[in-house]
Amino acid sequence: MTEQELEQQRAANWRIDGNAVHTVEEARSFVEQVGFCLMYSERTLPRVASFMGAYAGSAAGLPLAKNAYADPRAQQATELMVRLLRERSAFEMTLSGENTLIVSATAFPFFYGLVGDRTPKALPQKKAQGAAVSELSAKVFEALQKYGPLTKTQLQEHVGRESSQAALDRALAELWSILKITRVDYSPSAGASWDVLYRWAPEPVKEGINISVPEAVTALVSKYLETAIAVEQDEIEQFFSHMTSRSKVREAVGALLQARELTLVTIGTKSLVRLAPPPDTQRRRN
Repeated sequence: MTEQELEQQRAANWRIDGNAVHTVEEARSFVEQVGFCLMYSERTLPRVASFMGAYAGSAAGLPLAKNAYADPRAQQATELMVRLLRERSAFEMTLSGENTLIVSATAFPFFYGLVGDRTPKALPQKKAQGAAVSELSAKVFEALQKYGPLTKTQLQEHVGRESSQAALDRALAELWSILKITRVDYSPSAGASWDVLYRWAPEPVKEGINISVPEAVTALVSKYLETAIAVEQDEIEQFFSHMTSRSKVREAVGALLQARELTLVTIGTKSLVRLAPPPDTQRRRN
């Protein structure tokens, strides 16, 4: 495989080869195929599909999360993505800054196994970084648990109007990072609506609780390589470091290489990791 062939395969998988995603059926199929994708392209994560790219059908001239508000295509892509959230064929996770990760219903239990709280109905205790959650986060969770789904304006009615928008945003981000809550709807006028995840998606949460972190990392790395085709190991670690430690990702990649489920391939001057071809394919080559 040449570098050009690799880029062509990725472009086809990520729907940036002119085969744009514009209907809810196409969007549902795309997210299910890739397993997960960024909402917007991110320069630090170039080997990951983006929903915005698939909607545009191209990698050229795509807005970043910080300036998406100025691109009319972003509003249209968001409306399409929200339709997937409403029907629970996709879920949204916080990733970094303003960008989010759109995850298929099939892949979501593995993400829950990776970062989710094992006691979903209990008050949150710790953030993803291990520090205790804020008092406001606990109040927000209790309000959503009792009255949700709620918008931020509605939440302020229950947790106290003295809470600033910035403080409320931080509390929501804390709870979202450990998948205690999720965005379930959005409208330009009211903004996002939030709910506790265990009520919004009981089956994926139940399934995810029983998935161990090593099992989750292994499954998600394999899914990632299905559409990225072949990447440097550091790129795998960089992406998943937003959700777990690099050491755990390194261990998972090492175990998959040892089990011969992954293999190394040289393309150009780089040594890349890819899924091992099926045994019958290997026999035909020999």
